[in-house]
Amino acid sequence: MIDQAGLSARRADVRWPARAQRLLGEVRALCGNWLHEPLRLSLADFDSRLREQAERARSHLDQQSYFATRQRLPQERQLFDRSFVASVERAFDRLGEPAASPAAAADQPLSLLDPLEHELTAAVDQLVARGESRGGPLLIELGYRLAVLIGAPPLEGEALPVGPQAMARAFREASQALDLPGEHRLLLLQSVEGSLIQELPPLYELINAQLLGEGILPGLRAFPLARIAVRRGREPEPPPREGSAPAETARNSEPIAVLDSLRELLAQRRHGQGGPLAGGHVATAGELETALAALQQHIGQVSDHVSRELRSAQRLRDELLQQLNAARPPGSAPAQLSPEQGDTVELVAMLFEQMARQLQQGGQAQNLLGGLQLPLLRVAMADRQFFEQRGHPARQLLGKVTEAAHDWIDDAGSEADRGLRARLEQLVERAAREQPSNELFAALLADVEQHLAQLRHKAQVAERRHVEAMQGRERLEQARQRAAELMAERFAKAPPRGLLRTLLERAWSDVLALTLLRHGEESDTFATRLIITDQLLGRLPLGDRRKLQDEVEAGLQQIGMHGDQAVQVAQRLIGAGAASGADGPSATGLAMRLKQHQRLGEQAGEGAAPSPSAAATAAGATVTASAPAPANPEEQRILARLRELPFGSWFEFVDAASGQVTLRKLAWFSPVSGNSLFVTRRGQRAEEIALPQLAHEIASGRVREAPRGHDGLLDRAWRALARSLRQAPRPAIPGAQP
Repeated sequence: MIDQAGLSARRADVRWPARAQRLLGEVRALCGNWLHEPLRLSLADFDSRLREQAERARSHLDQQSYFATRQRLPQERQLFDRSFVASVERAFDRLGEPAASPAAAADQPLSLLDPLEHELTAAVDQLVARGESRGGPLLIELGYRLAVLIGAPPLEGEALPVGPQAMARAFREASQALDLPGEHRLLLLQSVEGSLIQELPPLYELINAQLLGEGILPGLRAFPLARIAVRRGREPEPPPREGSAPAETARNSEPIAVLDSLRELLAQRRHGQGGPLAGGHVATAGELETALAALQQHIGQVSDHVSRELRSAQRLRDELLQQLNAARPPGSAPAQLSPEQGDTVELVAMLFEQMARQLQQGGQAQNLLGGLQLPLLRVAMADRQFFEQRGHPARQLLGKVTEAAHDWIDDAGSEADRGLRARLEQLVERAAREQPSNELFAALLADVEQHLAQLRHKAQVAERRHVEAMQGRERLEQARQRAAELMAERFAKAPPRGLLRTLLERAWSDVLALTLLRHGEESDTFATRLIITDQLLGRLPLGDRRKLQDEVEAGLQQIGMHGDQAVQVAQRLIGAGAASGADGPSATGLAMRLKQHQRLGEQAGEGAAPSPSAAATAAGATVTASAPAPANPEEQRILARLRELPFGSWFEFVDAASGQVTLRKLAWFSPVSGNSLFVTRRGQRAEEIALPQLAHEIASGRVREAPRGHDGLLDRAWRALARSLRQAPRPAIPGAQP
């Protein structure tokens, strides 16, 4: 009897016999139940990617966008899950129906005009290609068995309801339901590929096993066709051993799209450059692992600088062959690397070479990179997913360690630099000492990410402290300017002379500025200080002299004047000449002491006391008064652009003498004065420069806005590796097997 609850009375089911309906219903239920866990892992990984991108964002607007998506994600998890599973179920409903015509796919041509949509489409197409390649014989067998149930030709491509194309369609529909920005959909696609698409072969194996148990094509054995471009001029792969399970055979012969593509490019580059080496014993996987372990142990015991140097492909190959042949009996055929093993050695060496080109020569990052080369070669030899999975722990560790050394160590010799150096050295030494595994690299990756998170937090705190100091100095300067304006208005009506003018300009003007800063121009306290100013200038009667003197002394002490000096200045201001007693300083002496007194806001803040000109800058002197105006339309355009930039934008400062590029972050700028503050990645103060001057530097090519791409060193190295392989053929490396 047919389980109507399992079939849900779907229109598609009634077209086939009862047995086919039952089996399709079971397969549909199996797929729906299986999908929930990979989708949950995909969204968890997506949340981690959003958090990482938010931490690396160079604009607070981008950062807010990532945070907004993370906040919405918990409420939309079920929506994504339901939409994805529903799309797969609709694919089952369409079983046996004709494929959509090409014209139907061209109904939305305008979407290709969006670069992000075009990039997403290309990424989905690549995902489908990798998924179909990874599915291998299991996917082919599944297409045959489902076709038998519905009496149709073998199912493939869009006709296969659980194939990569159906999963890609489900991703598009589910991600559209979330209404994500284009960049975030790309991140989600990467998470879905890592947690779901790469895990589809076990699902295919489950469905095949279930159908096989029902007697559907019990003798079916599917084998992928050999890739001619890869095998050209190479010895054939050995056939599978008799008695091996179909699933095991499928996994062992599963083609990996990225690795195969790179090997094809290598084969094309070497085409016509000699034949294979004759004779010899091809090293087995076990022999190769033993040789790599011995080589890694030997290098780990050598602590000199040479052991950390990057090895070329030829050197790595020679050292491996030496280890392979060290224990072979005399007279036996020498061991050789198989074509795939030789290609893996060359590809890993080229990848590290491309990464080294992006790092500072002779820096700490170069040294750490050399220490990781052999451990990652062992991983690439043992796990072909190293080339395929962008989220492979070993690849992530390689990218994170090199970026940490490149971005965070500036060779300044600070305590933070020494701590990070020591931590990275420990990680690399552990990677070179222990047996490589995904668990080891995941643990090392978590360690370095935790340390970097602490550095980022400290940098944020330091940056916020410097920005708040700049904002305080900006407000103080505005208060001093306003106090000077008010004082100038009164001087114009009642000009003081001699010592009285000096006392008002260098002492009481600061009292007005501090009162304005603390209480505001509309406050009663500031109004009282203005009345005192008019009394000191003789514009208003003095009234109670004792009370007036106490008010003046209190104001002077608030700006840091010592008690005795405040009393003497107050008495001079009020009495206009009479000091208290015969021991009081003369007018000239008091004027000299006032000039030596550090005025409000002239403290250096950090380090030694600056020179008078430097003190004016540190005090927040008006930048617009001294900064040159834009000299040409180009600088005016750049200045307008700078005023619209968000805080957190990154700039590259180029040293004219050495050509060295230094990365600096625009932490803050004042729309009033035009002064700007740049900090290092650690949040330390780097440069203070007026925006007009910055526009001039940019127009002159000495400063440039850093690109806002999110690609890391490793991603750029992969692309550079592919580009180098597509270039014109180069001479073959001596001893390389074609």
